[in-house]
Amino acid sequence: MDQAVDAAPADEALMLAWAGGDLAAFEALYARHRGPLFRFLLGQVRDRPLAEELFQDVWQRVIGARAGWRPEAAFGTWLYRIAHNRLNDHWRALRHRPSAPVDAERRTLEVADPDTPEGLAHREEATARLHEALAELPDEQREAVLLRLQRELSLEEIGELTGVGRETVKSRLRYAMDKLRARLER
Repeated sequence: MDQAVDAAPADEALMLAWAGGDLAAFEALYARHRGPLFRFLLGQVRDRPLAEELFQDVWQRVIGARAGWRPEAAFGTWLYRIAHNRLNDHWRALRHRPSAPVDAERRTLEVADPDTPEGLAHREEATARLHEALAELPDEQREAVLLRLQRELSLEEIGELTGVGRETVKSRLRYAMDKLRARLER
């Protein structure tokens, strides 16, 4: 299993192959990044149809830019920079951050899980509390937390994506984690 992971081509090699016409390389890139990218977008907008629309826009921009792409940064960093910019465009157009859907809690509770009812109830409650706590964070802090925890990006990569320095990212994460801990301990 580890050999298969080690043998998988790097994202940058796949992107260059795809720019050269290798459709299988694009399919591998897409398969590798579709889940994490969609979860990132959904975590930012908290609206599945809107997240799907933004997700499609991001991939359309990747497709449109493939011929000119150069491996000056990691593919993942470049991809999330596109997502970050697309989100900024969206928020700018709205001039405000929309509230969570009215039925967000019901949707969360309907998520299927094969475990015991008690375990499911506990996880659903914890998940709902975490989502509420994340929703209370300022936009910049929430974005930094989601990029760090869901995408496992380094401080430098987050800084590059968001256009701020490493120390600013560190501060945002520290303040966000303090707020999350305090909120979840209540």
